[in-house]
Amino acid sequence: MPQIIPIRDLRDTNKISEMCNSTNEPIFVTKNGYGDIVVMSLAAYEKRLAQAEMYTSIMEGKEQADRGELLDGPTALAGLRARYGG
Repeated sequence: MPQIIPIRDLRDTNKISEMCNSTNEPIFVTKNGYGDIVVMSLAAYEKRLAQAEMYTSIMEGKEQADRGELLDGPTALAGLRARYGG
């Protein structure tokens, strides 16, 4: 369940840090009753960033497949071996 706090609660930085690190989820901060900013732990941020990069790579691969830019298995493996050794 998302945590939502008013912006005035950001004064207690230790409490906010504990909240972020204990839940590993973002905390939504409101200003005058409206969403304003999001605060999260570094671990949660890095996890979400890695997920976004993975989804981007998957979509790039799907777009290549849609354009017919496919390689068969042996050709792909030969290219990887040539590039990275093996």
